[in-house]
Amino acid sequence: MARIAMIGAGMGAMAAAARLAVAGHRVAVFERGATYGGAVQRFARDGFAFDTGPGLLHLPAVYRDLFLKTGREPLEQCVELSQVAPASRHLFADGTAVSLPNASRAGVVEALDGALGAGSGERWSALINRARDAWDATRRPLLEEPLRPDWQVLGRDPYPAVRRRGLFGRGKGPTTATLAEVAHRELADPRLIALLESHAPAYGFDPRSAPASAAVLPYMEQTFGSWYARGGMRALAEALYERCLARKVEFGFGAEVTGIVEKDGRAAGVELADGRVSDAEFVVAGIAPARLASILPGGLPWGADDVRPSARPEEAPGRLTVALALRGARPGDTAHRTVVHTTDRAAELAAVFGTGAVPRTICASPTVTVLRPDDPASRPDDDHEAVTLSAPVAPGALPGGAALEAAADRLTEIAEAAVPGLRERVLWREVLPPKEGELVPGPALAGQGGRFLLPANHTRIPGLYAVGGWSHPGGGPAHAGMSGAIVAGLIVNGDDWRGST
Repeated sequence: MARIAMIGAGMGAMAAAARLAVAGHRVAVFERGATYGGAVQRFARDGFAFDTGPGLLHLPAVYRDLFLKTGREPLEQCVELSQVAPASRHLFADGTAVSLPNASRAGVVEALDGALGAGSGERWSALINRARDAWDATRRPLLEEPLRPDWQVLGRDPYPAVRRRGLFGRGKGPTTATLAEVAHRELADPRLIALLESHAPAYGFDPRSAPASAAVLPYMEQTFGSWYARGGMRALAEALYERCLARKVEFGFGAEVTGIVEKDGRAAGVELADGRVSDAEFVVAGIAPARLASILPGGLPWGADDVRPSARPEEAPGRLTVALALRGARPGDTAHRTVVHTTDRAAELAAVFGTGAVPRTICASPTVTVLRPDDPASRPDDDHEAVTLSAPVAPGALPGGAALEAAADRLTEIAEAAVPGLRERVLWREVLPPKEGELVPGPALAGQGGRFLLPANHTRIPGLYAVGGWSHPGGGPAHAGMSGAIVAGLIVNGDDWRGST
């Protein structure tokens, strides 16, 4: 039995802690904050409750496997999960609306044909077919296995090339490009383009620079479905925390780690702000790279030939969240998630990600995601409704005060297209800007020379591992859960472990 010190209590760290504890190790988690869950948090007031991080779960199999292997109670006995229906409703700039069914390939084709015109569904389906090929080629190395030593091979984009059409395209051979270029080349219809491109900022990517393989993001949602946990995504974090406690994982909150102890060339424990030292045979860091570098002698624990945090081509955007407490019941035919698309996509991308010398700022017409869960746990009674609005924003673009309130006003105004009479129903609102230093990258993607990969879970320092959204395989609840599984596998089986077969 080894002693393991875990820095941070995010979803990836807790996933690793539960698995390691079941394997017989003694795990102590040190969290400088007052609670667990990382980005998976909940804001509550006056009987209303709102998710302030991820609002839906994709790839629930990750947590089904985790709960199956760490205890007798399966996930569904600990968390009430349900597929949302429809998966999403989209309101486009020209006024067109379409509702996409959950995890139904044929249903999506039919819905797109009916709303956008004959042939729209087939064009979308053909792109999703190519995204499936990319998913099949990269699922194991980018989700289920440790980052391979020859990670450079993942720099090639697995999205199948499409031969250029037309007289001047003949003889030029197949080509792949960015997600935005693929969207324009293969979809043509501006509404389909908006549908595809909108998945990128939702995961922290700029479609103008993200590789074509980012098409796996809508493929993943469409294939494996969108799931909601009763009580919000925070309920999943609570269930994972309880599973850790049941497996005798020790938690210390308000326990800031200020240093990683090294002895004989390997990690040997952690130093705490109150002067204590906790010895350990292994240290697992579930924190951002900048913080890890500040507490580790010698800085970042990855070598010059490794994937390093600075390899990402742009800083991930944050999300502005507006929690709205509404008077009046939620209509029975309401979609759980509605996406109100921007009227000026180019301006939105320039504002959120920047364009050349143009500074990143607040977009005047952002794409707004409206979440309206049919969940009694989110409201004081059935005569009220809790609605969450969110939009991507550039880091540092919202200094607070009048600018922040004006941005929240704009989101509310835009969201009225999805919730008629919204502003007249508002009892109160809470504006939640992205917190500095809490911007988490999206999931790892192949292509672009490896610029969208994240650092390996194992490091150049023996006994030191990285877990969670800032390391392989990237951010989001499902990928963080897989990060925990990978780290546990490396510690239990050794650094030569290449994943489950």
